[in-house]
Amino acid sequence: MPRLDDYKEAVELGKKELKDKDPKQIAGLSGADIREGATGDIDLNLKFLNKNVNISWPGLVFLFEGSAEELPIQQQIILLHYLNGSKGLQAAGNWIAYQEIPDGRFYLDAFLRRAKTPMVKAFGDQPDLMVNLAMSVYGARPFDQGDVSAVIQALPMVPVALIIWKGDEEFSPEGNILFDRTISDIFSAEDVAWLAGMIIYPLMGMLSQKG
Repeated sequence: MPRLDDYKEAVELGKKELKDKDPKQIAGLSGADIREGATGDIDLNLKFLNKNVNISWPGLVFLFEGSAEELPIQQQIILLHYLNGSKGLQAAGNWIAYQEIPDGRFYLDAFLRRAKTPMVKAFGDQPDLMVNLAMSVYGARPFDQGDVSAVIQALPMVPVALIIWKGDEEFSPEGNILFDRTISDIFSAEDVAWLAGMIIYPLMGMLSQKG
């Protein structure tokens, strides 16, 4: 399991790589908005899991818009990897399972543990609630896979589909999380597993509050 020092090192490496790039080009490739102040300071504004994040340049401080609250370090890593990895590729609607991502089979156990298995366990018996919560939390849109499904725009270039098949007398509920094929041009398999968990756990938290 990564230690806090490992996360801090990943943040510093990501910032070092990003500082050498043109912020206007980064904004264009990633779908971020760029804001230039009267004194020449620059901010990037990026929608992440339906929240606006302000990223100062070149300081690269990640704050939720309208707040002095800095993003959790794992989310900073995901956003740094997104900004460094984005190539301006629009999602093509070509959906793939996690194990189809390069190295996805190697990290499959982590993906199942962090995201897919908790999702099915929490929402398999009440999949409509999963979709309703995803719409409320993430502004998700309905999808046409499985019995119940929704697509979440996790980042401007990164849609993620949550899918549930309802159980019956013979079979337990099942589910899957799909990604646009272009995600492998942006993120590593490990990043995708972390991102999927970041989507699922807030939904599970809201479910427990309802309980």
